[in-house]
Order: sequence, then C-alpha cells, then structure tokens
Amino acid sequence: MHVPATFCSIIPPYILRRLARLDEPRFSAAARAAKEALSHFRSVQSARTQPAPAAPPALRDVRPGPPNRSIYDAGGSEILPGKLVRKESEPASGDQSADEAYDGLGHTHRLFADIFGRNSIDGEGLPLDATVHFGKLYDNAFWDGRQMVFGDGDGEVFERFTRSLSVIGHELTHGVTQHSAGLAYRNQAGAINESMSDVFGALVEQYLNSQSVTDASWLIGEGLFTPQVQGSALRSLKAPGTAYDDDVLGKDPQPDSMDSYVRTSADNGGVHINSGIPNRAFYLTAETLGGNAWEAPGRIWYDALTGGSLPATATFRAFARATAASAVDLFGTDSPEHDAVRQAWETVKVKL
Repeated sequence: MHVPATFCSIIPPYILRRLARLDEPRFSAAARAAKEALSHFRSVQSARTQPAPAAPPALRDVRPGPPNRSIYDAGGSEILPGKLVRKESEPASGDQSADEAYDGLGHTHRLFADIFGRNSIDGEGLPLDATVHFGKLYDNAFWDGRQMVFGDGDGEVFERFTRSLSVIGHELTHGVTQHSAGLAYRNQAGAINESMSDVFGALVEQYLNSQSVTDASWLIGEGLFTPQVQGSALRSLKAPGTAYDDDVLGKDPQPDSMDSYVRTSADNGGVHINSGIPNRAFYLTAETLGGNAWEAPGRIWYDALTGGSLPATATFRAFARATAASAVDLFGTDSPEHDAVRQAWETVKVKL
C-alpha cells in the first residue's frame, strides 16, 4: 500500500513568524533560525497540505515485533538521512541528541506495541529512522512521511528538539495517523491530526514514567524553551491557552472550547491552534475516569483513529461521534467510559 508523504512539524508557523520579526540583539540567532525554518517550511508546504486518502486500518492480528531503529547525523546540512551513527541494539553513541532520539523512538514504539498491539508506526513493522543535527540551529522537529528529523534549536528561545519525549511521541504519531485514518492536514481534520499527536505524545511520556492522570503534567514540549522564555511548554492538554505567555512569543493562542474556535486561513486553517479543543476533550475524559490515561481513554481514542470510520476530512463532530462509538464498542452504552466521553465533548461544546 502506498501512503502519500506528509510533513508535520512541532513548531507552528505563527511562532516562527513572530520570532523572525525580532530585532533585539539578544535574539539575533533566534530570528535568523526562525527565518530559515520558515523558508524550509514553505518549501514543503504543498506536500504537507494535500489531503491523504484514508488508509485501511492496520491488521489487528499482527503481533508487534521489536523496534528497528537507525539514527543519522545530518551534520548541520539539510540532506537526509545523513551519516548513520547508531543502529538497533548498539551501545550509546555519546552524542546526546542521537541517544535521546534513539531512546525516544523506543519509548514510542513500546507504548503502541504494549498498549495497543500495534506493530510499529505503520502497523507492519516499519523501521524507525531519525536524523539529528538537521540544519544550522534549526528551530523545529518534523515527520516527513518517512522518518523523524530534529533540529538543534537556536539556543536563545529553543533548546535541542530531542530533549522532549512528548515531541518525539507527537511527531511519530503523525506517522500512525498517516498510515491509519490518513487525516488531511487542514482545518478541523488537521486539528484532529495535531491533537492525536499531542494525545499520544503525552501518553508516551506518561507510560514511561508510570504517571497517573493526576500525576502527569499534560504538557507538550516541556523543556524546549530556554530560561529566557516565560512558558512551560508549547501546549497544554489540561488547560489549552496557558502553556506560555511571553513578551517574545506572545500568549498561547489555543482555545479550550468551540466558544473560542479560531477561524483563520493561517496555519493550514489553525491546525496547531484549534487542536486545543479535542485535546481538552481527551484530558477531561481521562480526568473523569482517573487512573492511567493510556488505558480506557487511550484505547478509545486509538480505536477511533484506526477503526476505519473516519473520513480524511473529518470534522470535530465526526471525531467526537467516533470516540463515543468506540467507547460503546469497548465498554458498553451504559458504561462510565461512554458517559465520560460524552460529557467531555459536551464541555468543549462539540455536539455529538
């Protein structure tokens, strides 16, 4: 099966544009890095915005195999994949970014294998490749439809992008979406695409650290900002719109319900902004049920994504209905799980 390539990055274009306009000497490297990242962003925009036809769900009777990781070093170039620096089962390379990427790929593979029985990103044992040290002080990390790519950050606003496990889990989940629902990367379907990556990026981190719903931070990209930035992370599933409030970056623009839905043509129709709405629906479901979010809530969301019922241009309402249907299939109509899902979507003002 051929699945079209897609390009999905962790840093939204509106943050890069704001950084690119900086004229303060203390942020000169950040401004240059943002301009270069935006240039790269635009060069792949057309591939990124094309809707991908829905792919059939992965076979559920395929037993997950072990990860097959390869880490490459671009050496500051933008040529992929770069020089191979670590393969599966080899000892640590000594390069912090390479070893963080290797570990992060493994932790993500483990969540999907252990909890959802998925055989790697595509459900068929896809090798996990990643490239580190991409570009010069490159301010982003992305999934290009085939592999993970990490920049080193500019050192003034952003640290290295392998530093955050939730970022690695987020970007690899774009591959899961690509190989399952094939959601278009625009408007509400694109926001669902982004939200799925935030949800499972958070779950990768929680599963590794055995964190319950109440123990977890529910932050995406925690640790990416330098001390010069007033903010804890890129996004918060628990409280969208509160992840950062900074003179340089501005305020986190994510809405937490349809009452504040942002209608825009920028950011592919607000895919990184409006994802706050389904993000909060997942958090509210998990909060109501308690325990570990990768269990009932994670299973419901995973089944909704991979069950084959979502069109490539799914709306929030279509996705909400898919999660409610999954809750019924897994736990029953009168179950606490189904009630929690319905209440969550009602709270964020998405009608079922």
